[in-house]
Amino acid sequence: MAAVMAGVSTAAVAEEAGIKPWQLGFQKSVTDVMDDITWFNHFTFWIIAVVTVFVLALLILVVVKFNAKANPVPSRTSHNTMIEVVWTIAPILILVVIAVPSFRLLFKELDIPQYDMTVKATGFQWYWGYEYTDENMGGISFDSYMVTDADRESVAAERGVTLNEVPRLLSVDNDLVIPVDTTVRVQVTAADVIHSFAMPSFGVKVDAVPGRLNETWFHAREQGVYYGQCSELCGKNHAFMPIAIRVVSKEQFEQWAAAAKDDLDGANKQLLASIAATKKTAARSIEEITVAAK
Repeated sequence: MAAVMAGVSTAAVAEEAGIKPWQLGFQKSVTDVMDDITWFNHFTFWIIAVVTVFVLALLILVVVKFNAKANPVPSRTSHNTMIEVVWTIAPILILVVIAVPSFRLLFKELDIPQYDMTVKATGFQWYWGYEYTDENMGGISFDSYMVTDADRESVAAERGVTLNEVPRLLSVDNDLVIPVDTTVRVQVTAADVIHSFAMPSFGVKVDAVPGRLNETWFHAREQGVYYGQCSELCGKNHAFMPIAIRVVSKEQFEQWAAAAKDDLDGANKQLLASIAATKKTAARSIEEITVAAK
C-alpha cells in the first residue's frame, strides 16, 4: 500500500508540474499548438541533421580525395553547371519544405478561435497581475508574486503539499486558475517596461508592451499546474517573475470563481482542498485496482 501511494504521489507531482530535475527537451505539451510546435521542432531537426551529415561527408571527401598527396596535379576546372544548379535549387526546395508547415503554425498561433473566456495579464516590475474580464466573473483580479526560497516550506505546509510541489523560482502565491477544455483568450500588456508572457506547455509566448494590448490563446486539455516565466530582459528581477497556471475541472473552477469574487484567499484554500480530495480518491481507486489484480 505504501509503495502504491508513493508511486501515485510521485506520478501526481511530475504530472502536475510537467517538470523534473535535469529535464531535457520541451515541457509536456497540453495544447494542440504546442503539439504542432513539438512536431515542427522534430521535423526541422531531421532536415538539419541530414544537411549536416551531407556537408560533413563532402568535407571528408574533399580532404581525402583532393589533398596534395592524393591529387598532386590539381584540376583547373572553375565551373560546373550541374553542381551550381543543384546547390542553388536544393536550398530553395529545403526552405520551401520548411516554410509551408511554418506558415501554417504561425497562422494557428495568431488566429484566435471562438473563445469561451478572456483573461488579461499585465506585467509589472517584477510580478504579474491578472484580471478576469468577462462580465460573469465579477471583476476578479489579483497580483501573482513568486514564492521566495525562505517561504517555500511554510507555503508547502499551508497548502498541505510536498516541497516538490512548490518548485523553486516557479511557484507563486496566487495561481491563474483556468478550467480544463476551455478556449481562453489572453490579453497581454505591461505597466512599465516590456515583459513577455510565456507558457512552454501551452506553446504561448507574447510580448507585454506598455500602452499596447497583444493577444494570444490556449486550450489546455489536461488538469495540472503549468509554469512559465517572463521571457524578456525587463530589469534586475527579470528571473523572479514566474507564471503559474492551474488548470482545474470546470466544476472546481465554478466553485473557485464564485468564492473568489468575495474572498480570493478562501477560494484558493477551498480549491486546493478540492484538488487534494480528488487526488486521494484517485489514489484509493488505484489501490483498490491493484489489490483486486493481486
